[in-house]
Amino acid sequence: MRAGSLHPRRVTGWLGWLAAVVVVAAGSITAALAVTPLQTVSLAGQDIQVGATTPDLSLSGPGQISLFGQSLPTTVTFSGPVRPKLQLSQITINSQLTTFVQGAKPSGATRTLGNMLADGWLHYFLWETAIAGAIALVAAGALAGWRRTHRRTTLQLLAAGLLVTEAINVGAIMMTTYRAPAALRQIHSLNQLVGNDPVTTRIHPAGRALPGVQAVVIGDSTASGAGLPWVPHASLTDQACGRSLDSYASVLASANNWRLLNAACNSATIRHGLLRPQLQGGRHVPPQIDTLERAPHASVVIVSVGADDLNWSTMVEYCAAAARCDDKATTAFFQQQLAAFSKDYLQLLSQLATLPGHPRVIINRYYNPFGPNSSCLSRVGLTPAKVSVLQARLATLNNVLAKGAQQFGFASPLPDFAGHQLCSEQPYVQGLGALAPFHPTALGQLAIALADQTVLQLARAPASAPAVTPPAG
Repeated sequence: MRAGSLHPRRVTGWLGWLAAVVVVAAGSITAALAVTPLQTVSLAGQDIQVGATTPDLSLSGPGQISLFGQSLPTTVTFSGPVRPKLQLSQITINSQLTTFVQGAKPSGATRTLGNMLADGWLHYFLWETAIAGAIALVAAGALAGWRRTHRRTTLQLLAAGLLVTEAINVGAIMMTTYRAPAALRQIHSLNQLVGNDPVTTRIHPAGRALPGVQAVVIGDSTASGAGLPWVPHASLTDQACGRSLDSYASVLASANNWRLLNAACNSATIRHGLLRPQLQGGRHVPPQIDTLERAPHASVVIVSVGADDLNWSTMVEYCAAAARCDDKATTAFFQQQLAAFSKDYLQLLSQLATLPGHPRVIINRYYNPFGPNSSCLSRVGLTPAKVSVLQARLATLNNVLAKGAQQFGFASPLPDFAGHQLCSEQPYVQGLGALAPFHPTALGQLAIALADQTVLQLARAPASAPAVTPPAG
């Protein structure tokens, strides 16, 4: 063998050590991204946590923002395989909340939301770099101990592990690290970050003031009382919106001796109904938030919304007709609808939180219309497997409603229909042949009122509160 040539066994040994160092580096970076604490940044009393996404093979893409438990892509595109991940962690109800959500003119703020996010990302990257290096040293040391290498070889392995880890870490994240702050600094509001255009502006609502109104209900057909007898002397708008004397709004008004206004309307969504006008039954219905703002002395606001935003009735119809309703296409559609709802829900919550009178806000979650016995639904194609899919999606919606309400300090009761769902002997849900299938009956509306009244009683404790008589059975 010629002088200076390498023995094959030595080459194999060096390649083995090199492979081990690369594995240590990759594992250290992955572990560091998983354990590095999120960095909290605050602006106007609101907190957002900043971290990093899981690495992928693409060279650019959006970041992530967690909103009410839903991971949404940011409107900002970042370079590199690792991008910022943001999480709304604390909402403080104050005079600056609307500016935080909807934005303000750049000249009106000394430090914008984007500046804070950029600082948070840089701090996170510094922590991640240090933690990746520490993990690499521990992993390389453990490898050296397992192989029982000499001291010199151990030191070389530690140095190589640290250098390779930091080289890969900085190289892989370099583009994001240096380009992300500039992109983040262009963000001036939470709406802009999640790609949501403001669906309303705060203006003085048209119409006469309603100073005597003590409570207001807004929302969809669950709140209006669809399928049940209309309110006495129902106007054309009342009829188009399906507002009923048996709605939970009427029950609560009677129990608490309130002058209550029910502005809910069939088919209302946040975007078209609550925050913007709605065309229903050939009539233009003004935004429910405008009607609410005409009642400045209302101490309680109750909201039922979400099902129409997700096209729930269409989803049920498709589920009944299709061979299965958990295929990739319908699942992707549901996730898309849920993401859009989460953005609009943020807008609604911020509007409710900044009402001048600061009323107590209750966000109702949805009752489960399906019981353990779904035999009466099989004739329309809703098998137990399909019902299970619908229940899971309803639970996901309720989770978003609850998390959003919790972050804004609102209550979110869940009506109890157990034992009285569809196919039971005494259902609280209107059947398939009713005027409004799957909607609450008069007893179902009473059960919703009971859930809301329980929240109100807890808020009034230790003082006594009027009781709502629970449904029999």
